[in-house]
Amino acid sequence: MKGNVLIAQSGGPTAAINSSCCGIIQEALKHGEEIDGIYGAVNGILGVLREEMLDLQKEDPATIERLKQTPSSALGSCRYKLTEEEYDRVLEVLPAHNVRYCFFIGGNDTMDTADKVDKLARQRGYELRVMGVPKTVDNDLVATDHCPGYPSAARWLAIAVRDAGLDTKAIYTTDRVKIIETMGRDSGWLTAATALARDKPGDPPHLIYLPEHPFDTERFLVDVKRVYDELGYVVITVCEGLRDKEGRILAESKQAVDVDTFGHAQRGGIADLLCHLIKDRLGIKARFDKPGTVQRVSMMCASEVGLKEAYQAGKAAVEQAVRGKSGYMITLERMPGRKYKCTTGLVELERVANRKRMVPDEFINEDGNDVTGEFLEWLRPLIRPGLTEYAHLKRVFVKKKLG
Repeated sequence: MKGNVLIAQSGGPTAAINSSCCGIIQEALKHGEEIDGIYGAVNGILGVLREEMLDLQKEDPATIERLKQTPSSALGSCRYKLTEEEYDRVLEVLPAHNVRYCFFIGGNDTMDTADKVDKLARQRGYELRVMGVPKTVDNDLVATDHCPGYPSAARWLAIAVRDAGLDTKAIYTTDRVKIIETMGRDSGWLTAATALARDKPGDPPHLIYLPEHPFDTERFLVDVKRVYDELGYVVITVCEGLRDKEGRILAESKQAVDVDTFGHAQRGGIADLLCHLIKDRLGIKARFDKPGTVQRVSMMCASEVGLKEAYQAGKAAVEQAVRGKSGYMITLERMPGRKYKCTTGLVELERVANRKRMVPDEFINEDGNDVTGEFLEWLRPLIRPGLTEYAHLKRVFVKKKLG
């Protein structure tokens, strides 16, 4: 089968999504017998609906190579749920441009779109090979060891929280409690990664709260008071998707304008809520930091391992498609052994679409306010080159003369 390639990027931009795009383009260029043109949909699936596509073969090869080190979505992204009529439109546009290979880079909702396009093409008798390439800093796609985009965001947060922790420790007489709110719509993978900020036991963050463990207000206040009484200051990381015992989200926007076409309300505000709780119930001043989208997309602290694997995922998608595979997502498979190695695999799109992978119980401590050593062992290889070593003074005091 010979035809054109279409690449679409969807969901939140990351530091690694363009690396996957580069992998697709550079591998596609090697398959002249199967592939003619290489097109990029402008703003994801919306670019298909609007018939707005870029001819990526007209780009300078050096520019394509630089995608490996360029954050955000070079093609433009979107969060958009197709209607039945719009799926029909997609199956009109693709044949009109002789698109025979579709690569969708994104998360849960993107894999659902890819799965539906694949199945509809089969029903219509249109020969099309559809492959999903994983991308999400939430790290919540099932059937893959981890997701491209997550290692870089995890490294960025670990560094940012370590720095914020040092700041709070240095001036704790003024701001004694710091809460840092991380991304994570439903899962706490990113929040959990902040545990890497600790150089030694007792370092910030002192408390970590994930959506996978029901949030108990009274237990939270006890935790905060305990650490405060022991150290004189507290640094806490919380996930924006925290839920109570009944499974209700503790903080999210109620405005219709903040709900996307998939029905997802904008999360956020939990840190502010908890700061007020600490002030009102414990009488301790608390402030919060909310990194926002910079944690997701920043290239400044990108993981070398994460960028390399994102590229490999894009490359593997093309290799599998030209072999005749369709209706699959590329997975990252961790190889057994003491030394970290990763290869790629395949999983059916329908097994991934609209499903979420949560942080497992063995990665969360019994009290639900921290992670386990097993989680840190799993994570450390993904964020290489790791964290820069900081100086730690011996803090030997001069003997007092005046008492």
